[in-house]
Amino acid sequence: MTWWRDLLTSGRPSVGLASVRLRATAAATLVVAVALGLAAVVLVLALRGSLQSSAGAEAARKAVAAAPYAQTVDLTAALGQTATVQAATPGEPTAAEWARTSGDPVAGVSVQPALALRIADSDVMLTREGAPAATSWAQGGGFAVARMPVSTSSGSAEIWARASLDGADQALTTLNSALLPGVPALLLVVAGMTWFSVGRTLAPVAAIRAKVADITARDLHQRVPVPRSGDEIAALATTVNGTLDRLETAVETHKRFVADAAHELRSPIATLRARLELAEPSELTAEALADVERLQSLAADLLLLAKLDAGEPLRTGDLDLGQVAAEESLRIKRRPELRMELDVEPDVVFQGSRAHLARLVTNLVDNAVRHAAAVVRVRVRQEDGQAVLQVLDDGPGIPVGQREAVFDRFTRLDEARARDVGGAGLGLPIARDIALLHGGMLLAEEGGFIARFPLNH
Repeated sequence: MTWWRDLLTSGRPSVGLASVRLRATAAATLVVAVALGLAAVVLVLALRGSLQSSAGAEAARKAVAAAPYAQTVDLTAALGQTATVQAATPGEPTAAEWARTSGDPVAGVSVQPALALRIADSDVMLTREGAPAATSWAQGGGFAVARMPVSTSSGSAEIWARASLDGADQALTTLNSALLPGVPALLLVVAGMTWFSVGRTLAPVAAIRAKVADITARDLHQRVPVPRSGDEIAALATTVNGTLDRLETAVETHKRFVADAAHELRSPIATLRARLELAEPSELTAEALADVERLQSLAADLLLLAKLDAGEPLRTGDLDLGQVAAEESLRIKRRPELRMELDVEPDVVFQGSRAHLARLVTNLVDNAVRHAAAVVRVRVRQEDGQAVLQVLDDGPGIPVGQREAVFDRFTRLDEARARDVGGAGLGLPIARDIALLHGGMLLAEEGGFIARFPLNH
């Protein structure tokens, strides 16, 4: 019964039913099938028993009806001989005349006319007690048999009576012919109604799931539809909307805090940097200035992240991705031994924000410069209706299992921590957010990063 437990409890049952609708339909149909099967068996057995009991009662009635008259029969025949008590209705031959003309053996039996006028059933036999012929006669198929001992004028005898079971067999055949197509048809109706009703019940759940899947951090103002049924699903939708209300409030509070903190930090950090630059040069001053530059960069990154998270509309226009990539790549400070290679196709133009895309290129190239051994390559081309930007370096590269982790905020790999004393782990997340904001995608690959943007965006 493992499959049955899987069917009712598992999200991935062994029989392959993956949805609640299918599982509910299969479970309901199976339960009804078992119930109908048991009911059909009980009905057939009860009807068969009732019909056989009725036939047995009819045979007993015949035997009881013949008993008063069988006492007048003279049983002088030899052991094993039988006599059939055959009656006749008015106008038909009497039993004695029937016995003389039928050719059947009635040796030693005297049938009186009075008896013949009252017993009118050929399925009644009067025999000596224990006569074997009666047993073979009674055991013929298709009959219910009754036996009754009587005392006659010439000794003990037995009345055997039988009733045909043809009517019972016909009734059972009719019932079976109705049940065989009827039960599967009823199961189909049950399955269809269950499928339809469960589908209607789960339709609000599908709508809630679709809306929740569509809601992102940039559109937390959306809410799931609340059905008018007033049932548990409506309560679920109300609860989800309440959770979204609290989440939206928390996210907006967080965004405002980050933006306000970053904005408030910019002025004092800029003032501190200016004072350090004007101070008397020393090793301590140089270290403090480097720390202030990192703080300034971190504040700028946090402010940009707050703007990206807030979903502020972009100021877009036609821009040449190759021109932006070349200009920003050449502005990056790099070690003297590091070589910058540009492979840029002309006229890779699409709609976008130059400031944001310049920041994306700057972050990617800055990351490559910090990790490259001797060369950084920047490539721009048009491919399959997309603008493609690749920033590659000959450094150690990113392990395959960590190529998604590098886009998490404040995440730096061990290799990066050892070589980069200034990064805060926000450059790559900012670059991916900018790519997504332009309808594109940024991925880590062997030797660097690749960004794709739709040209018709």
